[in-house]
Amino acid sequence: MDEIFKALADPGRRRLLDSLRTQDGQTLRSLCAEMHMARQSVSKHLAVLESAGLVVTVRRGREKLHYLNPAPINDIAERWITQYDQPRLNALADLKRALEAPMTLTATSPTDAPAFVYQTYIRTTPEQLWRALTEPSFTKRYWGDLSFETDWKRGSTMSWRIGDITVVDPEQLVIESDPYRRLAFSWHSYTPEWAAAQGLGEGLRAKLASERRSVVTFDIEKVGEAVKLTVLHDNFEAGSTAATMVRDGWPRVIAELKTLLETGDTLGVS
Repeated sequence: MDEIFKALADPGRRRLLDSLRTQDGQTLRSLCAEMHMARQSVSKHLAVLESAGLVVTVRRGREKLHYLNPAPINDIAERWITQYDQPRLNALADLKRALEAPMTLTATSPTDAPAFVYQTYIRTTPEQLWRALTEPSFTKRYWGDLSFETDWKRGSTMSWRIGDITVVDPEQLVIESDPYRRLAFSWHSYTPEWAAAQGLGEGLRAKLASERRSVVTFDIEKVGEAVKLTVLHDNFEAGSTAATMVRDGWPRVIAELKTLLETGDTLGVS
């Protein structure tokens, strides 16, 4: 964790992370313009942040886009916060958000770039991680009682079972399926039954249902005795409500997945 603390110690690098938190997926040019810093200085800061795992880059054509990766900070929270006083801190954070946050949900990511990128390292094998992403015996444990019904072949339809609710739609598809390397599928439909089970009002459900269907991709890469998992969730519209909701949800899901594979248990923060 020394690299993380060293990277966070510089105020310029913290400002870069704040900028990416406000608008993820920025190019080097856009970051230089916002920071009012020389290109070389921003490049050096980004290199330190990327080395610490706090920033992840994704190539889109000739451009390199930069994304805030919350995984290392989440690991720090698990080590020093989750184990001690998480319920009280959650209550205070919820109160702060309720008092300060606007009532409408907005997404800040540009439409031509992934809305969410999350990268972490897990002490497991590609085969075991693939099972955890696809088999109900795993997904139900770390993903809020969620399971998928599909043969995991490219082009196959998927049924999403969330508790007692089954979401069926011909547009819920397996887009890519390369076992132990890459998996991609379209996101589920926002049905009235699903919204009722989640405690969401009809107005919010209708807004979600009117948006373009998003896509989530899992890239799996073996690195020594661990596996690097990169989650990319994209294809959102500008101002997408769904983008904001999944951005807030993915860190918890991936943290639970990592903990389950490494310890055999979950954090229990769902």
